[in-house]
Amino acid sequence: MFDLDRFVVDCRAALAERSGAALQEVVGRAVADPASILKTLGEPPQSKIDVLYHGNDLTVLNVVWGPHQWTLPHNHNTRAVIGMYGGREDNIFWRRLPEAGGLIEAAGAKSLCLRDVTILGRDIIHSVTNPLGKLSLALHVYDGNFFAAGRSHWDAETLGEEAYDGTKVSPMFLGMNAASQS
Repeated sequence: MFDLDRFVVDCRAALAERSGAALQEVVGRAVADPASILKTLGEPPQSKIDVLYHGNDLTVLNVVWGPHQWTLPHNHNTRAVIGMYGGREDNIFWRRLPEAGGLIEAAGAKSLCLRDVTILGRDIIHSVTNPLGKLSLALHVYDGNFFAAGRSHWDAETLGEEAYDGTKVSPMFLGMNAASQS
């Protein structure tokens, strides 16, 4: 059975090892039993981001992507481990163009399906899409304060860098939740 308190303890122990592989293993064990996570966290009715744990050294989020939801390219400035316990998450990875003053270009992609786990490095810039017509569910674990200042997002049209604004990065979280409450 997924136990959130035990999960946080295990994540913090993995951080003490300074090993991305150890943190990936902890998340992998959790998402290996999606039904257990759903039993503990509940079946989500809509897209949302729940903060399950937040500290200076660790942030754990339950990210529920709405049908066809997307984000602008953005960074975290922390290492991230993402584990899927429902649906799918498609990531496009971007790289900075040093000669272009903060602009970015696409550099790769990766699809995460049920029970998949991946590590994103501290410098990764990515955008996310839920390509499905249903909710997709993921644990996002960051080895630092996810909410710290200094993050960026990139404009969809110009691909120019801007100060991070969550309402722009994924406006669909706001719109979907408002629509489901009416």
